[in-house]
Amino acid sequence: MQQTDILIIGGSLVGLSAAVFLGWRGVSATVIEKHTGSSPHPRAMGYTEHTLEFFRATGLDEKVPQVAPGTRLRRTRAISLAGEWIGETPWTPGESPENDGTSAASPCTGAAVAQDVLEPLLRERARELGTDLRLGVEMLSFEQYGDSVTVHVRERATGAEYGMRARYLIAADGADSFVRERLGIARQGVGYLRTMRSVLFRCREADAYLDRGIHQFVIEQPGLQAFLTTYGDGRWVLMFHDDDERDELALKAAVAQALGKPMTFDILATGRWEMAGRIAERYAVGRIFLAGDAAHQLPPTRGGFGANTGIDDVYNLAWKLELVLRHGAGDALLDTYNDERQPIGWLRHQQTFARPDYARWVGGSVDDKLLYSAAAMELGQLSRSSAVIGAGMDLPPAAEPETWAGQPGVRAPHVWVKRDGKLISTIDMFTRNFVLMTPDPTWVTAAREVAQDIHIPLECIQVGMDAEFPADMPFEHAFGVTHEGCSLVRPDGVVAWRSEGREDKPARRLRAVMAKVAALPD
Repeated sequence: MQQTDILIIGGSLVGLSAAVFLGWRGVSATVIEKHTGSSPHPRAMGYTEHTLEFFRATGLDEKVPQVAPGTRLRRTRAISLAGEWIGETPWTPGESPENDGTSAASPCTGAAVAQDVLEPLLRERARELGTDLRLGVEMLSFEQYGDSVTVHVRERATGAEYGMRARYLIAADGADSFVRERLGIARQGVGYLRTMRSVLFRCREADAYLDRGIHQFVIEQPGLQAFLTTYGDGRWVLMFHDDDERDELALKAAVAQALGKPMTFDILATGRWEMAGRIAERYAVGRIFLAGDAAHQLPPTRGGFGANTGIDDVYNLAWKLELVLRHGAGDALLDTYNDERQPIGWLRHQQTFARPDYARWVGGSVDDKLLYSAAAMELGQLSRSSAVIGAGMDLPPAAEPETWAGQPGVRAPHVWVKRDGKLISTIDMFTRNFVLMTPDPTWVTAAREVAQDIHIPLECIQVGMDAEFPADMPFEHAFGVTHEGCSLVRPDGVVAWRSEGREDKPARRLRAVMAKVAALPD
């Protein structure tokens, strides 16, 4: 029986991201993936600023090419690519394509990279960080015990079978998750809507039409209702609004019709997938956690609610597993994964099907939902759990990041600050440990005292001494406290708690806060 700390079932985007995040935190992980490489038909290709912040923390940001500042994903209705473009459509009504970005709120700009280009980078980084990647290996069964999870696996090439035991298991095994089904976890949502097909093709001539800044085209003409988009590397994909089987001749005719003028192209692959909305009723059972499509099945969106939400899932989970496995945090900390991520998955389901791209498929059942901007959804979502103090039920589930001003439960604000003579983002200071930020020496002393008493890593950054905020964005304004206050930020960059001013017994107060948000045993 082979041993590992974390066993990850599924080695696609989310499973590989989990391996990178865990490996970067020094946690032993093994990935079981039945395929030997990436799918020949890429799926995801848009990664948000928030996702790039995670990759930035783990040393991947320079390897993943980011889009130019101010670049926005734009879509238009069109007769064809080379024909008439009828009119541009925003993702969120009332939000112009030019103003729906979030670059001012992040040190990153996002990326537009095909999934089969990103996944090899994740594999390479995971291996560098010590992850055991077992490709071409499938899970046959699993059992959960009080202190471990065991699985029975088979090497597909040789037929060899063996067992593995892990402290915890992450199921990133897709929308048809075997693990979720075996656990008996039901799903809710709009459910199945339709089955769609797609064709991937290479056409360099078509790339010339990207100069106008639009990369997505809703094709509307007699005999062809489809969606055309590009992976930015000469490859394009045409998605049909039906489940009709087409032979190669019919596929070529449809591609030619969507292009609108004679162009040279090669068919590379075809795909078939469900348009559906399903959110698992719970994301965890004992020592098993659902992540990615296993937890939330969402159709492709301009907000990247599928892949990016899954990557966010495992970034949230990785630091909690590290603290439990390496620093003595209580198992109750792992309960906050479901408490925080399941409501966010549900919010993204509602936001997806309330937007015009998909609202027409659900008969207006979610039309009354308030629509949040791209910035609010990606950088202004609110997490509520016992690992956050001060995120009341009266607060909205998301808001513009600048309006939160350091609200507990929300990603800490991005501000360019001077530290050690260099200009860095505050985001880069909140990636490894708990961090207390304050201008007040009283809180600094308290943090140092508490850090000596607990096993959880706690850093203290004294504003004005260790980090200098710009005059037009002082710490107090950005983090919503006074000059005598403080802000406690979690290892995933989420504000865990803040004190707006000085307190009578700061060390006692901070010790109690850390005991709660890190689930420290008595």
